[in-house]
Amino acid sequence: MKAIIIKYKSEIIGAALGAIAGWCYWYFVGCSSGSCAITSSPVNSTLYGVFMGGVLGSVFKKKDKQYQKK
Repeated sequence: MKAIIIKYKSEIIGAALGAIAGWCYWYFVGCSSGSCAITSSPVNSTLYGVFMGGVLGSVFKKKDKQYQKK
């Protein structure tokens, strides 16, 4: 378990920050009419934030030396 957390540290941090940002976006901006697919529900907005934060966090991941080309 500890090895998995260390291996995916940047994705986990990005997902956590994305969840916070997604919920804050729903709370402060949101969609009052309910017609917006993502921002009308706090669950949808938070899950979208988790996904986007994880993707963005993977950009900052260090590459393994084994797979780097010289």
